[in-house]
Amino acid sequence: MISSHLSAVSLRDLILVQAVHRHGSFNSAARAMHISPSGLSHQVQKVEQALGAPLFERGGRRVVPTAGGQRLLEQIDAVLLAAEHLQQAARAGETAFGGELRLGVLATLGPYLLPHLIEPFPQHFPGTRLSLSEGKPRGLLRRLHEGELDAVLAPPASSLSGMVMCPLFFEPWEVLLRADHPLAGKRSISIEQLDAAQAIQMAESHANGEGYVQDVSLESLAALVNLRGGHALVPALAHDRLASMPDIALAKIKGEAPGREIALYWREASPWHDNLQAFADLLRKLAKQRPGLHLIEP
Repeated sequence: MISSHLSAVSLRDLILVQAVHRHGSFNSAARAMHISPSGLSHQVQKVEQALGAPLFERGGRRVVPTAGGQRLLEQIDAVLLAAEHLQQAARAGETAFGGELRLGVLATLGPYLLPHLIEPFPQHFPGTRLSLSEGKPRGLLRRLHEGELDAVLAPPASSLSGMVMCPLFFEPWEVLLRADHPLAGKRSISIEQLDAAQAIQMAESHANGEGYVQDVSLESLAALVNLRGGHALVPALAHDRLASMPDIALAKIKGEAPGREIALYWREASPWHDNLQAFADLLRKLAKQRPGLHLIEP
């Protein structure tokens, strides 16, 4: 039986608790949730009293969960996720995804893949709105886990409990050079011809090593190569966009080119399994039409 104190706690109260945990500050959470800090503190205390246990340590520069509070916060996350699934199931009908697919996409993939998705999407999923968010793999997968997104396009990752991963395609890298580079003008270049010391690297594509370029778009990466010289490895889907930039040259990599795999992720608990599998099939169909991409058998 649920106690009368706990039954008086609303989902809104739990969302406010979750916001404090996410922001690590009552003031920041209050601004994000459009409530006064004192009002937020009162609602959190209401939840703590209903549970009979403190959730947060107060008094420091950052609000952190107590040892017991951490376990309770995980349960609160689960309750809110279940509530979201309840809402989605209630909206479910003939319209795919209950009317909206919230898709997370890599910032280095979205601008080059999504233009090919915009036109066929409503043909395959009539009446469904496609909402897009760009970011890095770790942040997007965290948002998927927390229920903020319905699906994510990202490279394969290990140790993702509660997730379905559907492999889609392999995207090779190409070499980006300044137009006056000695190798510029060649249609293909071997990795051995490149001076590793002159590489300008993306953290996403080079998990280890030095020379990372963090938090930049591929266009900014190209501008850095144009400014500094050297070379960079960039995904093949960006070829047309980058090739249109002045003083930039692109070349394919000879032999078995390095690259990245792209997969579609969704939660095992999602009520949209059939819709998501159909969406994965659409993405594989689009990838098959793009030069250079190689489908990965599921």
